[in-house]
Amino acid sequence: MSETTEFTKICALDDVWEGEMDVFEVDGQEVLIVHVEGGEIRAYDPVCPHQDHPLIEGEFENCILTCSAHLWQFNAISGKGVNPEGVSLNAYPAKVENDHVYAVLPANN
Repeated sequence: MSETTEFTKICALDDVWEGEMDVFEVDGQEVLIVHVEGGEIRAYDPVCPHQDHPLIEGEFENCILTCSAHLWQFNAISGKGVNPEGVSLNAYPAKVENDHVYAVLPANN
């Protein structure tokens, strides 16, 4: 998949409160939005890189996102693997503008 540089509106900022995560579908693509405590917003591919299990079924606590399938853990700010190390979530550039969350999603091929 190739990347575009255009930001797409994903949701309202109020749709994902601080300390929460949720999955949104935009133009047939799903994106996981994580609202880290402290106000930072991150956007990720919504499946675990291990076996494509939906991350929304996991837990998000103390800035750690844990996949429910095999308990792989990721730092919610960087997307890097905590357990195991050496893996990472597929991250998308994200921003907040006018109380809405935007992300650059991969192009559908």
